Parts: sequence; structure tokens; C-alpha cells
Amino acid sequence: MAAFSATHCRSYSYSHSSSINGGQNQRFSFSSFSRLSVPAKAIRNSHQTVVLMQDGVVATKVTPVEKETPKEKLKDELLSVTSTNEWDEKAGFDSSENESTVSITVVGASGDLAKKKIFPALFALYYEDCLPKHFSIYGYARSKMTDAELRNMVSKTLTCRIDKRENCSEKMDQFLKRCFYHSGQYDSEENFAQLDKKLKKHEGGRVSNRLFYLSIPPNIFIEAVKCASSSASSGNGWTRVIVEKPFGRDSESSAVLTKSLKQYLTEDQIFRIDHYLGKELVENLSVLRFANLIFEPLWSRRYIRNVQIIFSEDFGTEGRGGYFDNYGIIRDIMQNHLLQILALFAMETPVSLDAEDIRNEKVKVLRSMRPLRLEDVVIGQYKSHSKGGVTYPSYTDDKTVPKDSLTPTFAAAALFIDNARWDGVPFLMKAGKALHNKGAEIRVQFRHVPGNLYNRNFGTDLDRATNELVIRVQPDEAIFLKINNKVPGLGMRLDRSNLNLHYAARYSKEIPDAYERLLLDAIEGERRLFIRSDELDAAWALFTQVLKELEEKKIIPESYPYGSRGPVGAHYLAARYNVRWGDLDIEQ
Repeated sequence: MAAFSATHCRSYSYSHSSSINGGQNQRFSFSSFSRLSVPAKAIRNSHQTVVLMQDGVVATKVTPVEKETPKEKLKDELLSVTSTNEWDEKAGFDSSENESTVSITVVGASGDLAKKKIFPALFALYYEDCLPKHFSIYGYARSKMTDAELRNMVSKTLTCRIDKRENCSEKMDQFLKRCFYHSGQYDSEENFAQLDKKLKKHEGGRVSNRLFYLSIPPNIFIEAVKCASSSASSGNGWTRVIVEKPFGRDSESSAVLTKSLKQYLTEDQIFRIDHYLGKELVENLSVLRFANLIFEPLWSRRYIRNVQIIFSEDFGTEGRGGYFDNYGIIRDIMQNHLLQILALFAMETPVSLDAEDIRNEKVKVLRSMRPLRLEDVVIGQYKSHSKGGVTYPSYTDDKTVPKDSLTPTFAAAALFIDNARWDGVPFLMKAGKALHNKGAEIRVQFRHVPGNLYNRNFGTDLDRATNELVIRVQPDEAIFLKINNKVPGLGMRLDRSNLNLHYAARYSKEIPDAYERLLLDAIEGERRLFIRSDELDAAWALFTQVLKELEEKKIIPESYPYGSRGPVGAHYLAARYNVRWGDLDIEQ
């Protein structure tokens, strides 16, 4: 079967508002921390023609991009680099005004997220030649560390999983030589000014584009942004900031965080990351629906009986109890990951694939939803359980969790969208820790066939004869459609079978990690998979009231054994809307 061909690393060309050091037309440029030279009002009122190119070249005049010189010419020299000055010179960092460089600073570089996700994702992009020709990566944290120590730390997490190519170790060496470290406080303008000097040294007089990834707790976001804005922003290119969740605890705190960020950044500079939006099957959701004629006519209340969005982990808090107890499963998973999937699933056809058109439709869905009611929520907390001679701890056995904690580790909820397409269709969400398996999936259960000629062959349980579309987001990514089929033979015996697209069997290439896609999007200025401030406001509006009620009324979560299928109350909630959880089916 022929496959569609496309370049692995995208190229875009379209116009976008920005202001870059006096309003010159530039390529691969969107916005900057231009408060150092241009006020925010000027940023919002200026217009630039922007062309995004894979290699990140910036020029005042659009000309054909010249082919890069082969990397093999630099390989031996790069491997022998012993100082940052030599590295700049050997890597070709001249002062050409027609070239740009991208400096990526990971703020909180010594943390688990940086070590386990961000640095490996950046290496994977470098491995696939997706990063610009000129780039450098800086780790910034309070820990005292040398460049060599950072490289040693990062090297332990790098793998060459993509295609298992033979030049893996060489690529690693080249990548690590572009990684540097600067120790500093998150609230010190002086420390960020020192970082700025180091960045300029590597940028070598080129147009400097800077990306800051805030892999730090939310209580120090604002101070870090303030210092970066005043002391380490780009003077002649764009500056962007990736902000990790949680984006507040409720509507009020989220609004305060957004207002504070916008004291130093424009909305176009803020990239609120939700890594679930970068997962392959979530991004494929709109393709499945809008590029296949068979699905779009069925995508409404007329044919769909219910939609289930399910997230489960087979482990507990595992040392994150202190962080988790401040937020709980609803804030940690439902209000962001699952609600984002719901909005993508239920949105109307956007005008185009432009980021703003897609995000506009998502916001419409969120604003059409009923705020969640307490009676439509079930919460649970896992308790200790022994199985196979092994005793698994309860949530409150975690030393970082208060013994009397009422924080839910499980939640199920029924949500409704009050618009013409989805009126009356229950959207059921379920998320939990310490359950019987690990996975995330979307289940679309269709209505019964009216006047079905084969009802007597199904017996009394017509739900088992319902068509169901399952999109397995993780692990073992797949899309399958459950249909009714005649079993071969002389009799008339019906069977439920799957039409299955199993990604591992269909595609030989390993699926990129979500952080790879989102980091590349941020570098290229593509905002489609990032969350806009009004989208965030609409999401919190759905959950804030029920979260306050749960906490003010001190609702006690229902206990469920570690490794079970969750609290019984979740089944009663589903049954109230004539729904059976699809992940409990023996057939899965």
C-alpha cells in the first residue's frame, strides 16, 4: 500500500503579528520579549510577514534557502572541541546578519522532567536533523554544575531509539557539545544577565531567537519570567516561553497567573504546554474525522450514544505525593489532558488548519459545556492491597502525604455539551492511579441499529452488539472499530470483530515522543497544540465550582484497592446515563 510522502520536519509560510527590533521583515520570527526596546502596545499593533523554514534562517529579504553543507565535513572537528570558543568557530558561528541562531534554555535543568523528557526530546530532534543549523542548549538551575557535569547527566538519559541508526554515538557527542550550563537563582536578574552574556557569545552576532522552557514549580514562574524578560530576552529576534502545567488551581488563581505573565509577555509569546496534545493519536483525531468521509456524517448525537475518555495508571504517586496532594487527579489529569481531548473530539470543522482557527473551535466547545455538578462526579482514593504475596501501599502511606488527606486519586465525571451537534450525549471521563492497567483511550459507542433484523441473535444484551470506535492513545497505539460479523459456517451465529489499525504493525517507524513534537512546534512558532488564555479560562470555568464544593464540604473519597478497576461508584454514575464503561469489557 502506498504511503503519503511528506518531509519529516515541517515548513510553514504565513503572516503573523509580531514586533522584532524596529519592525524589520524577518523569517522564522514571531515575537520577542521586546519590552527592552518596544512596548507591548507596539507589539500587538505591528504586522510582519513571516516565513518559517526548517533551518531557522532569518533574512530581511525572502530568498531561496541554500542547501546546508554536509555535516560530515564538521564531524571530526566537532568531536575534538575542547572549549566554547573553539566550538563556535568550528561550528561556523560567524557574524552574518542574514543567519539566525536558536538558543534553548531549560530553566530547572536539574529536575526530573528536564532529564527524562526535555533533553531526550531535543536530542531526538537533533538526531532527525529537525533543529536549526545554528543552535545551542543551556541548562539553568540553582544547582552548582559545570558544562561537563551537565553533559554527563544528560548523556545518561539519551537513547537512539529512532530507527536504531549506526551513527548514534557520534550524534550524541555532537549534541552534547552544544549543551552548556549556567547556575543561578530563578529570581535573580543578575544571574539571568550573566546567562545573557553567555548566550550572546554563542549567538556570534547573528539574529538571536530564544526559547525558555520553564521546568520549574508554578510558584516561581513569574519571578523567572520577569528576570528573563528584563535581562535575557533577545534584542533582535523572537523570544518564547514554554510554561508547564498546572496553570493555577482554579479560575481565580489561573487568571492571576495569566495576568502576571502578561506583565512581561504577550499572549503570542506564551506557550502553555499540555503534552497530551502532542501524542500521535490525539493529533490524528482531526485527521481521522475530517479526512475520512465515513466518520464526519456519524459524528453527532444522531448516531453516537456516548463518548468515554479514559486514563489509567497502574502505579501510585511514587514519590510525588507532596506535589500531587496539592492538586489531585481532577486538576492533574481531567481539567487539562482529558478536557483538551474532548474539545478536539467535539469541535466543529475549523475554517482552516491555522492555529487560531482550531483554537477558536475548541473554545466554542468549552463554552457550550455545562459546568460540572457535584452529583455528576465520583471520587476515590486507593487503599492498601495484597496480591500474590506482595503488599501495595495506600495513598496515605506515602510519607509526603498527610494521613487524613481527602485528595482524590480517582475521579469519574459526566459532562454535557449544550449545542445542536451533541445535545444529550453524555461525555464520560475517568482517570485514576493505582488501577489494574496503564493506558489512555477514547471510546465512541454508537447507537443501536433501529429495527435490527438480528436482535434475536444477540440475546437480551443489545449493548454488546453496539458498534464502537476505540482510539488507543497509549500504550500500543491503535485505532479499531468493533463491528458485528457472521461467523463462518452453515448456521447464523454472529460475532463481534475488530477492524484494526495497529500502529506498530502498520508503521515501521517508531512514534516520536509528544515532547519532540511540541518542542519543534514552539521553535517553529506553531501554536496549534498549545493552550490559549481564553481556552484556559473556559476550561477552569467548568471545574472550579465542583472543586470548591468537594473541598468545602470535605467529601470523603470512596476507597478502592490498589490494582483494582476503581471505586464502585463510577459504575453507578455510568449506569445513571445508561452507559457501560467500555474498558471493562473482556474483549477490550
